[in-house]
Amino acid sequence: MADQTYLHWPFFEDRHRELAARLDAWCKDNLAGIDHGDTDAACRELVSRLGRNGWLEHSAIDPASADSKLDVRTLCLIRETLGRHDGLADFSFAMQGLGTGAIQLFGTQQQKEQWLPLTRSGKAISAFALSEPKSGSDVANIEASARRDGDHYILSGEKTWISNGGIADIYCVFVRTGEAPGARGISAFLLPGDTPGLEIAERLNVIAPHPLARLRFNDIKLPASSMIGEAGRGFGIAMSVLDVFRSTVGAAALGFARRALDESLKRVSERQLFGAAMAELQMVQGHIADMALDIDASALLIYRAAWTKDCGAPRVTREAAMAKLHATEAAQRVIDSAVQLHGGDGVRSGHPVESLYREIRALRIYEGASDVQKVVIARSVLG
Repeated sequence: MADQTYLHWPFFEDRHRELAARLDAWCKDNLAGIDHGDTDAACRELVSRLGRNGWLEHSAIDPASADSKLDVRTLCLIRETLGRHDGLADFSFAMQGLGTGAIQLFGTQQQKEQWLPLTRSGKAISAFALSEPKSGSDVANIEASARRDGDHYILSGEKTWISNGGIADIYCVFVRTGEAPGARGISAFLLPGDTPGLEIAERLNVIAPHPLARLRFNDIKLPASSMIGEAGRGFGIAMSVLDVFRSTVGAAALGFARRALDESLKRVSERQLFGAAMAELQMVQGHIADMALDIDASALLIYRAAWTKDCGAPRVTREAAMAKLHATEAAQRVIDSAVQLHGGDGVRSGHPVESLYREIRALRIYEGASDVQKVVIARSVLG
């Protein structure tokens, strides 16, 4: 059983504690039988299950309610819990929120009413298309473009490393519309997955299988009403979305780390070494202490950022960057220690800690690589 004492920290309310307990029980009953052999099919099934059972309702606002808003603590708790049970389940939940984040924050009421009920129910899969072959961390350097043509825009160019690429029903796409140089000339658009001219140019295979693709826009014709927010404001829209969801990446890493610690505690309690349980060795105790320390420090940073956002802070750029940076880097250390404590079993294909070892690496890259988070934090401190 993973540590639950942190749920009594002052960041949380009773509704958060109740949700965490319900989701943990649901995961035990619903995730064990998912076949990950076909990643696309597994993601579709996970989105469907998460939607049918109401969990995706937390991934986006309810467009029918004027009072509906995202609760970042809830998003983090869900990602942490799903990550502890199944990395692909966490991915499936997370992308429904990230992919629709721009609609939720800046979309028209019509855009919200058209798409959010579908993604919240698991009937549509969403994607966030920002990165390009020559532009990952440097968002202002994107080259994909959209030119005005009467009441339409014509999209051309490429995107890559797009999560849910190839299976998404709706993409939030960021392209250059040219109102000004650099970051000030980017706009956001809604791109349905069945739009003529959208090509899945390449499916990308990675060490922890997820649906990823390189997209090509072959002079796609979109109505001007597909734009999210104002022309030339796409960079700010993208950063606002990441500002909300970046803390949740740290929460997923925290879930991975908690699972690694749980597996390690079981291992060192049951495994005999030199005539006693491994847990009696001081060197092993040192590993366990370091793992527990990293986990608690990560949790404090994550839920500080989430609580601050939920309390009404307009931006939590510094707090979210600290949370993501520390939690993902710390989870890598925790999981590496878990592999070490498991010895040969730790690198055996299919073992939980071997799977975690592959899962964690990407989190130190996507939604702002660790080195970029350091720049964000430093600029905040220096400013």
